[in-house]
Amino acid sequence: MPGDAAQAAEMRVLLREIFLHALAECSVERAFERHVFCERGILRVGNDLHDLKSYSRVFIVAFGKAAHSMAGALTARLGAIGAGGIICAPVDPPAQLPGFRYFRGGHPTPNQDSLRAAEAILRALRGLPASALVIFLISGGGSSLVEKPISDEISLADLIEAYRALMHSGAPIAEINAIRKHLSAVKGGRMAQAAAPAQQLSICVSDVPENALDSLASGPTMPDMSTVEGCQKIARQYDLLPRFPQSVRELFEHDALEETPKELDTAFARSRWWKVLSNADAQKAVAQRAAAAGVAVHTDNSCDDWDYRAAADHLLARLRELRKGAAHVCLISGGEVTVTIESKAGVGGRNQQFAAYCAEKIAGERIAVLSAGTDGIDGNSPAAGAIADGTTLARAQAAGPSVDEALAAYDTYPIFQHLGDAVVTGPTGNNLRDLRILLAY
Repeated sequence: MPGDAAQAAEMRVLLREIFLHALAECSVERAFERHVFCERGILRVGNDLHDLKSYSRVFIVAFGKAAHSMAGALTARLGAIGAGGIICAPVDPPAQLPGFRYFRGGHPTPNQDSLRAAEAILRALRGLPASALVIFLISGGGSSLVEKPISDEISLADLIEAYRALMHSGAPIAEINAIRKHLSAVKGGRMAQAAAPAQQLSICVSDVPENALDSLASGPTMPDMSTVEGCQKIARQYDLLPRFPQSVRELFEHDALEETPKELDTAFARSRWWKVLSNADAQKAVAQRAAAAGVAVHTDNSCDDWDYRAAADHLLARLRELRKGAAHVCLISGGEVTVTIESKAGVGGRNQQFAAYCAEKIAGERIAVLSAGTDGIDGNSPAAGAIADGTTLARAQAAGPSVDEALAAYDTYPIFQHLGDAVVTGPTGNNLRDLRILLAY
């Protein structure tokens, strides 16, 4: 009906505005304005003060999807204070900072620059004296961008094969990272071991659950809570060994995995960690914009790391219940859903898979759903995510593509791109996990 179509279009516009508002409010620069200060040579991050003049050297290591943004924001605050270091990101920098070496690592799987970056970082850190300060700028995506296998027997091709097996297993990110840590010479606190005895400060833009900061980029500078025993259980639970390459499989079969450093390790005696931005900040920005539009706002993060179908069913049921008490309702859900790839995938990602599934469940209803990644990237598509509403199924059918077939083939981007409902931002230089925003009128 014309009235329903107009209202659906209005909801799609509002969802896109809310998401873009959240991205702007949660920029790295704004986070540094709130949490990172430098005046008269004194660097303050959170409650920590560092007299930069007291160190023989200040060395910066930035890696992750927000590496360029974080390095730029920090060096702008340091000003004339001499600092250099290494930056590794998945894209080229808008402009190079003096005194830094640059690497373009691979994501979602490592590449040769990932290995070269890891080697360069480890060499530089091992040469730092106790009188130096190393500042780690860590953001999501770092797990693949900087990597060195724990064993020389594991080639880059083997590492990529193991990563793909993990990513397609349906395991939550914390369990994926537990295994990554134990296969790596830089993850799970091993980068901190290389930097000791220098003073260490980690500034984090988090794309992991609020209580799991040691999963960020697989925790290269933090004590690791995961264990070899836990990795063996994860491998059994998701039947990973047959999918691992021989060099990795043998480490599990021969109990040859080495334990990562824990909390009492001396590597962490002079280490501090500060989270300056996370998914909670993105959710807050969404809530503020939705409330300004006159919508009753609720939050439900209980389905983090659920299968996308279970998460969608749960959130839609919750939304329908909330709608009984208000004319216009917005339900916010942060974190990630999982998609188990059971066949060769087309073009899409977990957010578009979630949105397409919702499209089938809300057909004909005055409900609209946006699911998108704050990094601007969803799977292997050019989109950050997508928007679906009560008219999506009918519009898709009229245009020809089958939503059901697209879901089965993990090929949902072409449908949303054709309808104009793909959310395309390009890489944002940030990474705060995904946002799901549901509206009911």
